[in-house]
Amino acid sequence: MARFCARHHRTLAVAFALMVACSTGACSRRDSAAPSSAGQPAVRPSILLVTLDTTRADAIGPDAPGVATPAFTALAATGQRFTQAYTTAPETLPAHCSIMTGLYPAGHGVHENARHLGDMHPVLASRLKDSGYRTAAFVSAFVLSRRFGLARGFDVYDDALAGGAVERPAKATTDAAIAHLEKADGSPQFLWVHYFDPHTPYAPAGGDLRSRYLREVESMDAEMARLLASFQAHANRRRAPNAVIVVADHGEGLGDHGELQHGNLLYQPTMRVPLVIAGTGVAASTVATPVSTRRVFHTVLDFAAIDSTHSLRTQSPSSSEDVVLAEGMKPFLGYGWQPQIMAVAGRHKAIFAGQTEVYDVIADPSEANDLGAGANVSAALRRALDDYPVPSSDAAPAAQALSAEARRSLASLGYVSASAAPIVRKDAPRPVDMVPLFATLEEASSLFVNERYADVIPLLETIVAKDSHNLDAILRLATAHSALGHERPALDAFTRAAAIAPRSPDVRMYLALHYAKGKAWREAVPQLERIVAETPERLPAVEALAVLRERQGRIADAVALRQQVLTRRTPTAADLTRLGELAMAAQQTPVAIDAFERARALAPATFTHDLELGVLYLAARRFDDARQALDRIPASHPEYPMVLFKRAQVSVLLREPDSAARIARARQRADRTTKALIEREALFK
Repeated sequence: MARFCARHHRTLAVAFALMVACSTGACSRRDSAAPSSAGQPAVRPSILLVTLDTTRADAIGPDAPGVATPAFTALAATGQRFTQAYTTAPETLPAHCSIMTGLYPAGHGVHENARHLGDMHPVLASRLKDSGYRTAAFVSAFVLSRRFGLARGFDVYDDALAGGAVERPAKATTDAAIAHLEKADGSPQFLWVHYFDPHTPYAPAGGDLRSRYLREVESMDAEMARLLASFQAHANRRRAPNAVIVVADHGEGLGDHGELQHGNLLYQPTMRVPLVIAGTGVAASTVATPVSTRRVFHTVLDFAAIDSTHSLRTQSPSSSEDVVLAEGMKPFLGYGWQPQIMAVAGRHKAIFAGQTEVYDVIADPSEANDLGAGANVSAALRRALDDYPVPSSDAAPAAQALSAEARRSLASLGYVSASAAPIVRKDAPRPVDMVPLFATLEEASSLFVNERYADVIPLLETIVAKDSHNLDAILRLATAHSALGHERPALDAFTRAAAIAPRSPDVRMYLALHYAKGKAWREAVPQLERIVAETPERLPAVEALAVLRERQGRIADAVALRQQVLTRRTPTAADLTRLGELAMAAQQTPVAIDAFERARALAPATFTHDLELGVLYLAARRFDDARQALDRIPASHPEYPMVLFKRAQVSVLLREPDSAARIARARQRADRTTKALIEREALFK
């Protein structure tokens, strides 16, 4: 089916190529002339940025024999194609952060998925918006949800995933982007469209791993053909030039070098990516000079006539970077293995992870022959490897600020973060030497996040047996035993973790969480108080302390702690409902009303606290709101006598004509509690 779709769109893609040829030829020269006769700047192009998730350079376009990707191939034939383009990191979020900031991960600070891009870094959409562009983004997976910081500067950031899904197919994303383009006004547009299809789990059934992956790439290309045609139609309506950039965020291992997916190693299958730019001022060419995908940022600014510095549109050997860099910090940050840094200069690529590997990627594209640390590489390459900063390993784990639901969403995409900062040591293993553990680590992480503790224990024991200093695995083993009520094995694992990392705040936190669940919960209180005071971003500790404050009868403190949690992560309806209940018990009426209202807005069909909301509205003298809340409650409610009593009060206060009848009905249906209340109610006298 995917191959048929690709053939079906071949004509459309060729037609698009012809239209782009006009943009890069006489048409673009006319439109991009300096000032117009009226003295105003020339009409600026609309700009389309397409990012292809998990797409290898050898899986799409003219370098992918046997793979039908006519849309990308046609675009490459008319634009500038970079055959040695490299991502900055083999994971979705850090790679996209580099594209949107022009910085390496060491600059923008996002080294793995589930982190957050800080507001201090200027982003592409904000620069264009400030320059008069309309900005819109359509992303296809939870890993790029607005919560991770990339929505800044976009007028529209469409990350809607229907029915609780964690990704959406290229067709749905394309439909949404085309609908937006058809409504766009004459302003220059910056449109970012992200496709996720070639990402595990691969949707097509049957066939081996590689063929299923390639079918996903073909299907994605067919949808990109529709998008390109719609974008060209938009440019025609504007009577203006256009610009298109298509780039992958990273590739996919598919078993090469022992890596099935991506994120753990820095070899070509996951690091070399397709990159094409086309449009005004771009002549058809193929560039073999190594470039970084972070330069997409500068190229978009160049197309928008904001700043041409470092633009790929004027790429030449003299203007290129001396060295292209990248990193792979997931194994370092997750397990305490050696940090990995990659540097490419000319035909040589070096990977440093405790020791240096060097490859001639032109003569040896499969990286089968390691030239070793003594290889004749440039001084600039060696200096770049030495100077690249390694992130701190004791940063707060990424998953701490996410809800359990968010962690499960990431896990379902194959993205799971460590729950503890690792212990880094000089004799730490190299990631490439730990390839046999990759599959076990990924499966164990997914099982743990999904709370399948009995299933994960044997896998964690396997990991610890082969990597005895893996603090994350040991703490997860302790937590799994704790969740299953295995007191002795849990404490043994905690003792082992403490021996490895005696000053680790993670060990202290997870041990405190263990005590908080059992009969010795009072022992956990001072430990949790200290952890929350020192590191309030450790949300599991804050939540656990909130529960213990409830047990202690310190309800106001429990409310404050839950509010602290919900300011650091997106709350669920259940989170807000519990906050409302506690705030009501603490007589914090405004807080309770706000929490219940937000819970009802998130999940109106399952909201069951209209009685509480009605009582709160009554206390706040919001009588009409109280009437509406109480009228929503069915007669089957277990406290319906109280509903009738409160509704009669509201009726009197609103001076409704049937208030006497409502009082009579409340008397008739009264239970022991409401009967006494009715007799004492002055409003009913």
